[in-house]
Amino acid sequence: MACISANIGTSVRIFDSHRHSSLSRFVGIHCQRIFRNSLSVFYGGALRSNSVYHHGTRDDPLFNGYRSFSAAFSRISSDNGVAGKEKRPFPLTSNPSCLVDQKHGKGEKIQATFIDCYWSTLSFVSSKLMLKGRREDERVVVLVIGGGGREHAICHALKRSPSCDAIFCAPGNAGISNAGDATCISDLDILDSSAVISFCQEWGVGLVVVGPEAPLVAGLANDLVKAGIPTFGPSSEAAALEGSKTFMKNLCDKYGIPTAKYQTFTDPSAAKKYIKAQAAPIVIKADGLAAGKGVIVAMTLDEAYEAVDSMLVKGVFGSAGCRVVVEEFLEGEEASFFALVDGENAMPLESAQDHKRVGDGDTGPNTGGMGAYSPAPILTKELQSLVMESIILPTVKGMSEEGCKFVGVLYAGLMIEKKSGLPKLIEYNVRFGDPECQVLMVRLESDLARVLLAACRGELSGVSLNWSSGSAMVVVMASNGYPGSYEKGTVIKNLEEAEQVPSVKVFHAGTALDSDGNFIATGGRVLGVTAKGKDLEEARERAYQAVGQINWQGGFNRGDIGWRALPHKRSSAKS
Repeated sequence: MACISANIGTSVRIFDSHRHSSLSRFVGIHCQRIFRNSLSVFYGGALRSNSVYHHGTRDDPLFNGYRSFSAAFSRISSDNGVAGKEKRPFPLTSNPSCLVDQKHGKGEKIQATFIDCYWSTLSFVSSKLMLKGRREDERVVVLVIGGGGREHAICHALKRSPSCDAIFCAPGNAGISNAGDATCISDLDILDSSAVISFCQEWGVGLVVVGPEAPLVAGLANDLVKAGIPTFGPSSEAAALEGSKTFMKNLCDKYGIPTAKYQTFTDPSAAKKYIKAQAAPIVIKADGLAAGKGVIVAMTLDEAYEAVDSMLVKGVFGSAGCRVVVEEFLEGEEASFFALVDGENAMPLESAQDHKRVGDGDTGPNTGGMGAYSPAPILTKELQSLVMESIILPTVKGMSEEGCKFVGVLYAGLMIEKKSGLPKLIEYNVRFGDPECQVLMVRLESDLARVLLAACRGELSGVSLNWSSGSAMVVVMASNGYPGSYEKGTVIKNLEEAEQVPSVKVFHAGTALDSDGNFIATGGRVLGVTAKGKDLEEARERAYQAVGQINWQGGFNRGDIGWRALPHKRSSAKS
């Protein structure tokens, strides 16, 4: 069965599969999920052409090559023995279901009534749907991989993209689904490349955006690109920038990228000997992925020795901690810098700054991030240019020369040194930061789907980005006990009241619905209460006003997000 849909005046897309048992059910889902309107024209019928094509069956290339609606229909109608039907006028119907609720056996001719109706619409839409060579008219179905606050923010931004036809999110979460920001596919195994590829081919996905780092390091992007599916996210080889701190440090050495002095160790005694020679404070990092918790800033030698033993002797981070990087302590102010990369070109995003420590005043253990704001005053235009010239562009060039071109978003964790005022690279992440992504996505005014497709195609040089004026802030609400052990299943209420505060959006990171329809906490970091304002102070006031509306006895938040930019401001933290 094949279904061609034409969103009148804007787009055309083909979905082809022979596995749908019910044509009417498929079209109903297609109309609801993809177009959300009544002005879609559908063609449904069994095809005689079943030759294999690497994007699906032979009908897909008709649209992959941007051929016209009429050309595609002519080819398919010819395949099914209905070419040459008289093109008689027929009233345009606003109910597409009436065009397809018919039973067709394989290879049977389509009923004349349907053909009459279809041809009557063809003359109206064909002039509007000539897509050959016109990517500015292209519309795409997007699959977002992940289920946290970052992915919710990406889905929310894609929902505003004029070039985005529909958004799926796998696995997604209850908040994403409830808000209508995407159709969540909770049973799709995102670490199973074949399952993801099959889903993309079945639903005509034209862009995959990979949120978390684990699928990237595992090679999901490699497999999707090999299958011909445009994917925003680096290959597993390029993802080693985050997957191995040793790899990143060696790249910095080779290409002259400023970073902290370091040594790598697998032997705990040798590591302790080096630490003693360097003195405290000092930083110990697990080499691999440790969910944002593999960095210990040791203020004393005893803390440093304990960190080494926990990773190399006790194995608290498993294989991620079988090698450690011991790094000099840099004093200054941290900042996050993001750049989109298409393999050769890089484009900076707006600046942002997060808060890693769990407690007010940047105290307590490191977390995945307790809040963020954008723009970050510490990253002046001059500093941003310096970061691009001394850190980002040499990295992009170096990765290309190493034979693993980077496509995706480079997230550079920076330290602006107190003594020199110059930036040094602390670490790379190969995906959007969380929670920085939330403040960036609410400020982005450009068509996100089109921008990410341009990156996948190596066409970023022709793209510009537009951002809203003012500022944005996100306050993360986490389960009591985080980043240690925490209770799951606590009920969260008044989320709708929180979003009644002007310019507030609550992004869900770890929520589900219980049997009574209440939101419950299922993770450590659970909500990202995000607000925009004319300046940082207004954004902050709105974010904390919304936090105050939420009734969650099992959660807490920092009360001082933005304190470096607004040192005179403090809010009481929920606990």
